[in-house]
Amino acid sequence: MRSSHSWRAALAAGLWLLAPMLPAQAREPSANTLSYEQLEVFARVLSYVENNYVDPVDERQLMQGAIQGMLGTLDPHTVFMPPEVFKEMKIDTSGEYGGVGIELAPAGDGFRVSASIEDTPASRAGIRVGDEVVAIDGERTRGLSHAEVMQRMRGPAGKRVLLTIMREGFSAPRELALIRDHVRIISVEGALYGGIAHVKVKSFQDRTAFYLRKELDRLRAQNGDKPLRGVVLDLRNNPGGLLEQAVAVSDLWLPGNLTIVSTRGRNPSQTTEERSKDRDTEPDYPLVVLVNAGSASASEIVAGALQDHGRATILGTQTFGKGSVQTVIELEDGSGLKLTVARYYTPKGRSIQEKGITPDYLVAESTGERAAKDEPREKDLERHFKAEPGAAVEDAPVVKARRFTEEPRAWDVTAKLTDHQLQVALNYLNGLARGTRPPMKASSATP
Repeated sequence: MRSSHSWRAALAAGLWLLAPMLPAQAREPSANTLSYEQLEVFARVLSYVENNYVDPVDERQLMQGAIQGMLGTLDPHTVFMPPEVFKEMKIDTSGEYGGVGIELAPAGDGFRVSASIEDTPASRAGIRVGDEVVAIDGERTRGLSHAEVMQRMRGPAGKRVLLTIMREGFSAPRELALIRDHVRIISVEGALYGGIAHVKVKSFQDRTAFYLRKELDRLRAQNGDKPLRGVVLDLRNNPGGLLEQAVAVSDLWLPGNLTIVSTRGRNPSQTTEERSKDRDTEPDYPLVVLVNAGSASASEIVAGALQDHGRATILGTQTFGKGSVQTVIELEDGSGLKLTVARYYTPKGRSIQEKGITPDYLVAESTGERAAKDEPREKDLERHFKAEPGAAVEDAPVVKARRFTEEPRAWDVTAKLTDHQLQVALNYLNGLARGTRPPMKASSATP
């Protein structure tokens, strides 16, 4: 590794060599000049620390800490990932990693569970969305970066990790000892209820749309190759994932040449529009999308596209509200930068950021529970940025959630279900298939 003295000398020489190449007006005080001055200050501080700190310091650790501190002034989804963390992030998108099966989001000085994957060590131990992770293996999470926290959560399968959890209603934090496992995220699973399919998409990874179509075909075969009477697309607690897969999943139910999502950023290259393709579209059966506070990012893109085009009725509770686009950049040393570059907008120009997707019908998680349950969302995260409402189109609709005047008629097929939201969705679709309730379009009104 080049010594710190030599790289600082090179930096100073580089700055000096750049100056003559700048046009005359650029030599006056500017943003670039100020940046160079701050780099000189940074180099001086680094030199003082390296040469005078009471104990020897790790230069690599110092530099990574400086980068993390810089990004820590931006939104909570812009993060620096050291090589080992970046490697695990790439594993995540492939669908398997060693860990306990939860996703965390910054909240105040600590971190809260933003998603809990079913049938993992965390879900089996009873960890819920909204729980605060106070400490990992006895080390407090306060003051750690998101990347550092996730790195401590993950590790080889079979190894123990001790999580300290705080939850509303707890008199004191509780410790849970978990054994890490190979967390295999089977992104799609399904079941058939009297000719109505329930397909749950847990995350948007490589080939999620392919596996979703495969699952729908399997359920059609299970239905005796007869047409499905309806489908419940379950996106609850789905934290998102790959944008291209969210587009492909939406495209399954939309005819060709319709806008699915648009992105708008400061850089013109980040302003894009994704449209549906006119092939392999699913039949025009009734469709319900189930969402909740754990439905984020790619899940919100799908729900928003199907709602805006009137293809689906959205049931559940308000979604998370993560309407930002991140690009991932691999750096020379194997580390990675996840950088927020744009905002998502639904086909009718609604910003997802901060607001999320409002369901057509509010349906609580359980009977008698308040549907507008106060769960942590994007707007509660420290340093989250605004929705930029002025960037939306003028006629962007405001969806007004409502409650059923009376719940859909009970169906004997769903009588034993303990999942209230799923039960309501299936009962609703059964009523549509029997012609007892007219198909619903998205409920909206102009501002």
